[in-house]
Amino acid sequence: MKLSFRCLPELAGHVPEPVPARASLPDWLKAAPSLVASDVLGGAEVRTFKHCPPLIDALAQGVMFRLAADLDIAGGEISWDWSPPVTQTARQTRSPVGLHVPEQAQGLPFGLPDGQFVLKFTNFWTVEAPDGVSLLFTHPLNREDLPFRTLAGLVDCDRYRDGFVHFPAIWQDAGFSGRLPAGTPVAQAFPIRREALELDIRAMDKGELARHLEVQDGLQDDPGLYRKSFRAPRER
Repeated sequence: MKLSFRCLPELAGHVPEPVPARASLPDWLKAAPSLVASDVLGGAEVRTFKHCPPLIDALAQGVMFRLAADLDIAGGEISWDWSPPVTQTARQTRSPVGLHVPEQAQGLPFGLPDGQFVLKFTNFWTVEAPDGVSLLFTHPLNREDLPFRTLAGLVDCDRYRDGFVHFPAIWQDAGFSGRLPAGTPVAQAFPIRREALELDIRAMDKGELARHLEVQDGLQDDPGLYRKSFRAPRER
């Protein structure tokens, strides 16, 4: 599936491009151990989540949008020193981050402290999707290490292809002080084809139950069965 991204002419080469999410895997994934001793199991060795293909595939799926500039956070304030080229005709902001006033989140269960603004990471790229395809923009999956949480939104980018989609986020780490570097993943996007869902819900028949038991027995004998026998190949 082809997705097209465009920035204002003056900003080409000055803002991070969207990248396949597989090119933006977190450092902690490589650093995490594969096997550890479990105190709960009397020191027995167990495989970590590093052996979980669904978790890793979620990290690597879709498109990653990245922070445009370094943000310095101290004392509850955000600042930056970034001067992208001035656009002569467009009305796009030059700030890498904006704000929603607290009242805009009133009544929503976002855990926002009284008086705290909602961040809005600025996106400098339009997105065009094929006909019938929307994009789900959300927090980078399984990235609980980030000090913010991006809110999810679904945009019909086959129609809304000439405007920018920005990314509202809740700042969660009140004790964070330091720099959020340019290039930090701020939103992950997944193309979704718009079509009606049909739910088929019932108890297993005999054949389905037999196949289910075969899979369960196989997983018991070989914890890597899903990766070896069921996981579809991924394009690189």
